[in-house]
Amino acid sequence: MLSTIKKSKVIKVSAVHDKDTGSPEVQVALLTSKIEELARHLKKHDKDKHSRRGLLAMVADRQNHIKYLQTKHPKRYLALAKKLELKVK
Repeated sequence: MLSTIKKSKVIKVSAVHDKDTGSPEVQVALLTSKIEELARHLKKHDKDKHSRRGLLAMVADRQNHIKYLQTKHPKRYLALAKKLELKVK
């Protein structure tokens, strides 16, 4: 779980405008931070199958948002990939 302080920092870094909370960039950034946190959890607790299932769902959701950005707004996608250090296809 992301704390509200961490969540607000992630939103501030990736927001398109001041009151942005739902753009694809923000959603991808939030999912990325949640995925990283859950991956650390799963390294300690490798038998936690329920959390692993949630992780896979988050990864799939993030992929859908990334695919949307790639097709609709390629420049915004490249900027986001650079910020989050994602692999560019």
